[in-house]
Amino acid sequence: MIFNTFWFVLFALIVVPAYWLLLKPQLRLPFLAIACAVFHYHFAGPAGVLPIIFIGIVTYFCALSRNRAACAAGIALSVVALCFYKYTHFLTIEVLGALNAGWGASALAAAKHIVPGAALATTGKETFVPPLGMSFFAFEFVHYLYDVRQGHEPIRNPMRFMLFAIFFPSLVAGPIKRFEQFQPSLQKGAESVGATDVALGLRRIAMGFFKKVVIADNLTLAIAFYTPPADPLGHFAALTLGGRWAVFLMLGTRILMDFSGYSDIAIGLARLLGITLPENFNWPYAATSIQDFWQRWHISLSSWIRDYVYIPLGGNRHGLLRKILNGLAAFALCGLWHGAAWNFVAWGVYHGLGLGICANYPAIPVLGPVIKKLLGAHRPFCWILTQAFVWFGWLLFFYAVSDAAGMAGLLFTSGTAP
Repeated sequence: MIFNTFWFVLFALIVVPAYWLLLKPQLRLPFLAIACAVFHYHFAGPAGVLPIIFIGIVTYFCALSRNRAACAAGIALSVVALCFYKYTHFLTIEVLGALNAGWGASALAAAKHIVPGAALATTGKETFVPPLGMSFFAFEFVHYLYDVRQGHEPIRNPMRFMLFAIFFPSLVAGPIKRFEQFQPSLQKGAESVGATDVALGLRRIAMGFFKKVVIADNLTLAIAFYTPPADPLGHFAALTLGGRWAVFLMLGTRILMDFSGYSDIAIGLARLLGITLPENFNWPYAATSIQDFWQRWHISLSSWIRDYVYIPLGGNRHGLLRKILNGLAAFALCGLWHGAAWNFVAWGVYHGLGLGICANYPAIPVLGPVIKKLLGAHRPFCWILTQAFVWFGWLLFFYAVSDAAGMAGLLFTSGTAP
């Protein structure tokens, strides 16, 4: 994690007090822009900075033109860059190669020539190292150009656009910002940082570090010990039934503490600068339906998927079947956003199916209203059902589909064979 490196701690200890001492917006904003550029260059390096500079410049001028075709071209550039850097191996070997192994190998070889020297071997897969925060850059640039295309006023000041693009607290892992909310908050922070901002920011940072470093990182070590990556299913099968359930519960706890901890640190850092970032988690394990869960979990991502994938695909405007297919496509993308592997696609489709059933079962003739009435009268049961669905889904998130299916079965048997 970048936030617990010595370099970053020293960086924050210099940048935040200096920002406070500058007092005036005309001094604070340029200083913050320089600090963000230093942060980005330090952690991304030249190879990671140059693609983002190029895409950022194109995005800035496409939005400034207010031309719908130019904005569409800018959106396409961000999407293509994201696919190239993050999904080249998956799209060539896993998808195209499934149809014809030769086609996949040829496509991967051709991709290597686009950016010579960018390919390297990681975990047995030859792929490209994406620029730092590539997914977040792509999603924020797409949102920005889409909203400008819909009539929103673009950011005309290059420095303010730069701050939107590479604001260091949210650069690595979000939350995903919306420029309409970020720009006024940026101005407010430049004008004044109050004692309340500092107190809330420090408390949020402390809570985030506790979640991430104390809880999540230790759970990660424990999970890796009991289900090592080389053979997670075999080791899981060797555990006692109680041990399997302990690992299962650790998985769900670890992912919440990891994701929400990182978000807490980012939100707290921004608050120290007087800037408010969007909330990302709101007690998701208190949800009593799949819809409720996705209004509480990774909120900036789920709302982005809704606004810029699900609704543009047609949302719920073209009948039940189209609504369900749109939801499946949107959640498959949500899964892929987390990682370029089939288990993430399966996890996304799993949630897409769950959400489709949850949102549409009341429309079933006769039976639907009865089920709705029964569930409404037994909210504890709704909570149990929702949490069971979500927590079993984490098996798909962390493990290959076959391993996840085997682990799910082993939670209900005391046998040791997979």
